[in-house]
Amino acid sequence: MISYSNTCRYYVYQDACNMRYSFDRLGGIVNAHMEGNLLSGDIFIFVNKRKNQCKLLRWSEDGFEIFHKRLVKGTFAVPHNGQIEAYELQLMISGVVLEHYRKKKRFSIKNVV
Repeated sequence: MISYSNTCRYYVYQDACNMRYSFDRLGGIVNAHMEGNLLSGDIFIFVNKRKNQCKLLRWSEDGFEIFHKRLVKGTFAVPHNGQIEAYELQLMISGVVLEHYRKKKRFSIKNVV
């Protein structure tokens, strides 16, 4: 099972993806178009044209993992930026529309430096 964590990064592929693609094809997309490192443990997110299916690809300790979700009704609200946070992925998978969602400002050590 793929868990949501703030320690890894989440990258969304912006084009529609064929959901018949598996490990090798999705890994090829990451290398060719997303410029990501497959072995980093980051999660790469792919959504089909109809936006009713989503695949998450991740390298674990000894191999690749794919999480695949197909909605019976409705669509995923796919973020338009390439990198998202863990909470945004959780909201996307849960069906929350991110354009209407607003996060309150919080302290972050990144903002201090």
